[in-house]
Amino acid sequence: MKRLASLLLVSVFAGAITLGAYKFFFEKDNFTIISQENGNGVFNTNYTPTSASGSGINEVDFTIAAENTVNAVVHVMNITLSNGPTSILDFFYGSSGSPVPQVGTGSGVIISSDGYIVTNNHVISRANQLQVTLNNNKTYNAELIGADPNSDIALIKIDTDEKLPYLAFGDSDQTKIGEWVLAVGNPFNLTSTVTAGIISAKARNLGKNQSFIQTDAAVNPGNSGGALVNTNGDLVGINTAITSQTGSYVGYSFAVPSNIAKKVIQDILEYGNVQKGFMGIRPAPTNTRDAIEKGINNIDGVYIELIEEESAAQEAGIEIGDIIKKVDEIAVHKYPDLTGYLSTKRPGDTLAFVIDRKNEILHIPLTLKERQTLVVPEMGLEVKNLTAHDKKVYKTKTGVKIIGVPERYRGYGLSEKVIVKIDDIEIGNIDDAYNAFGGISKYDKTVITMLGPNGERDRLIFQ
Repeated sequence: MKRLASLLLVSVFAGAITLGAYKFFFEKDNFTIISQENGNGVFNTNYTPTSASGSGINEVDFTIAAENTVNAVVHVMNITLSNGPTSILDFFYGSSGSPVPQVGTGSGVIISSDGYIVTNNHVISRANQLQVTLNNNKTYNAELIGADPNSDIALIKIDTDEKLPYLAFGDSDQTKIGEWVLAVGNPFNLTSTVTAGIISAKARNLGKNQSFIQTDAAVNPGNSGGALVNTNGDLVGINTAITSQTGSYVGYSFAVPSNIAKKVIQDILEYGNVQKGFMGIRPAPTNTRDAIEKGINNIDGVYIELIEEESAAQEAGIEIGDIIKKVDEIAVHKYPDLTGYLSTKRPGDTLAFVIDRKNEILHIPLTLKERQTLVVPEMGLEVKNLTAHDKKVYKTKTGVKIIGVPERYRGYGLSEKVIVKIDDIEIGNIDDAYNAFGGISKYDKTVITMLGPNGERDRLIFQ
């Protein structure tokens, strides 16, 4: 027994000595020291200040912004009258029938204590009657003050003796991608609905050179005209559109920036219409074979392909081939960056442009002017105001010059002619032309009086 115990003790000591020798002489250390000097362990940022509320959703408090916003967002009801058929006999025999009311709904944002409300133009379009319901369920008839279809912004007003809660416009130029926002509105007629998300993109173009804020806060039919606010409760956008094959929210939505909406509202109140300042340039189209061949497809900025005569750009000394890099303090990476900022300005405003001209950086002041060209309704002709040279060539002091003709009218010899009269209406400028063509009836003949070079007069009759 003693011999067995002795053998066991010797075995234990021998094993311990063997293991210790292996660890000391053969096994290598298998660990790494991580320090700030290790290039793979440190990631340098651009030192952008972070939100004081932190980066996690649980660290951001939406309650105060939501509470203040829901009371300033209203339900807007649009009642239109349609003369559609009311019976199967009306359908087959062509009777217009009696007017049938149709109801559309949306949202609006109270922007003053005396009842001014901003909403979308498409929410109130063609309305015979407008009704507004507040968050306290009180309903009022509303009056249309003015609207701008281009920006899809409209201003309506209700009359009430009580002071209403309202939202203040924030500065949408200062919003940042990744910033938390709330969308407040009335989707599917559900009043006072609040959803949260972040700003996904800025200066987003949906096809008409507009400039939208893109967000992933849930927006559905009925949210149109509602508020997009930051966590301080400042109004930074008017919810306007979704892009979806189903017509409902699929992950992102779009809002008119508050700076654009604010300027439109101020113009409607002060001038009765929207004052638009124009540069008079045309950018080179991207994603085309010509742009790729010229090496301008991936340029960071706006490459100028055309400059209108006597435009603000021409008077400022901007040239074809210049690349716009910045305007005032706004960086310009693409055309909607530029158009979005210009939408907040008026004729007569002077802006500071930073231009890249053949790799030389230039600082050029530019004073915006009124629009010199537009496309008239009904016929779709593109016309422009006459320059001093045009007036001399065509021997006239008034009229508009045709510079673009749709394909269906190209056989009539309209290009480069000057329109001086539509029926009995004298045409002095592009605004006169727009109003005159807008009054053309599809069922009556229209007489267009035009001038050619050297003042020869033509009359065309369109039925």
